[in-house]
Amino acid sequence: MKSRITKTLMGAAVAMAAAVGIAAAVYPLTAGATLKPGDAAPNFNAQASLGGNVYVYSLADALKKGPVVLYFYPAAFTKGCTIEAHEFAEAVDQYKAQGATVIGVSHDNIDTLKKFSVSECRSKFPVAADEDSKIIKSYYASLPMKSTMANRVSYVIAPDGKIIYEYTSLSPDQHVANTLQALRDWNAKHKTQ
Repeated sequence: MKSRITKTLMGAAVAMAAAVGIAAAVYPLTAGATLKPGDAAPNFNAQASLGGNVYVYSLADALKKGPVVLYFYPAAFTKGCTIEAHEFAEAVDQYKAQGATVIGVSHDNIDTLKKFSVSECRSKFPVAADEDSKIIKSYYASLPMKSTMANRVSYVIAPDGKIIYEYTSLSPDQHVANTLQALRDWNAKHKTQ
């Protein structure tokens, strides 16, 4: 009897370990798997909206003007994403003072983002549509349990295309403060003579 219980428990432990292994393979994109400082930022072009006007956003073109704050968010018009959009909009002048621009990316379609760019982003910065989640996945910014949606991840990218800062938190509270501080720190080290 004892042997049968032991075998059953061992079988359950093996099955549990296998299930965890499968889950890790299927959902590898946790906060620890994001791009890190020093990594190359994947280049992308995407349909974006600024103030309700649609155009093609080019990361390469934006980086020619200075650092870029690229932030991913789960879905337009949800509570946390609305709070975050308002905070980025309020801080746009502070980003400009650091020589930086801001772009938000989600899996939402461009029609949704046309509205979001006006009402929640207050026509201050563009938001890009990533309906097929290619950009989200290239930046390892997927939600762990729903890989088509973005996690709340913010990157600061230097003009040379390298990541200089990464922050992941579903809470929208510190994304603006942290990315601004990363820009201040980077600018202090890279002031031109």
